[in-house]
Amino acid sequence: MKPQSHREEIWLALEIGNSRLHWALFIGETLYSAWDTDYFSESVIQHLADCQTLDDLLLAISPSHQQSNFLTNTPRLCAFVSLPPCPLLLASVVPSQTAIWQTYPNVRIITLEQIPLKGVYPTLGIDRALALWGAAKTWGFPMLVIDAGTALTFTAVDTNQCLVGGAILPGLGLQFATLGQQTGQLPLVEIQSFPSLPPRFALNTTEAIQSGVIYTVLAGIEDFMEAWWDLFPDAKIAIKGGDRTLLLNYLQALHPEIADILIMEANLIFWGMREIVMDDSTDGIK
Repeated sequence: MKPQSHREEIWLALEIGNSRLHWALFIGETLYSAWDTDYFSESVIQHLADCQTLDDLLLAISPSHQQSNFLTNTPRLCAFVSLPPCPLLLASVVPSQTAIWQTYPNVRIITLEQIPLKGVYPTLGIDRALALWGAAKTWGFPMLVIDAGTALTFTAVDTNQCLVGGAILPGLGLQFATLGQQTGQLPLVEIQSFPSLPPRFALNTTEAIQSGVIYTVLAGIEDFMEAWWDLFPDAKIAIKGGDRTLLLNYLQALHPEIADILIMEANLIFWGMREIVMDDSTDGIK
């Protein structure tokens, strides 16, 4: 990827998560749009490289509800530099998907070594590192990031930009699925079926599962937040991930004083990817 002198370039960011593809369209340093899709087959990815216009590419990788926005704004988008194939910055936690996307001709895969965090261990997930770096560069060091996705993770950095460490446990959906699939008589509980807090002491099996998982997860989140503030009083905490809104609503009901302090931001990983681009060149993507 060559830098574009004195011109803003359109580029794509792709985070390959455990269950979905997470996309962002940037114009220079500005995030223009973000969306999610299912995984693509290798044949579809090969087709993307053959797209002759930015319009064709965006229509191929965006869900139907997003396409009208791109079509409406195509003239504005085309005013910026975007020679096919569009530059793609990729971060992945799924090696099999990473291998498939290497067939895209203008892709750059971000590795852990490119993130300026100090004290990083070799198996730290690229998603955790990027989200932490993006949050800390946006709101300041020290920073704790909670990722409420397939896995629920805690990742922290101190004032000196050194990794403090973190923790990983199954996310809400994974805990419910495990109980439903790995036991003989417990039902499979869908996370979407209870937007509000269940009774703590339940009188039926479904609500008992909801209570056990939800209140335990919330207690764990609260405990990690308190432990973080013991280390760094008044330090920032950000939350991302697909269950972020649900968990924040639960926390708001139980502990509004804690919920009000949390920074909720879905695009932390993209902020981290943007920082990598900005560090490479003030003029564009290398």
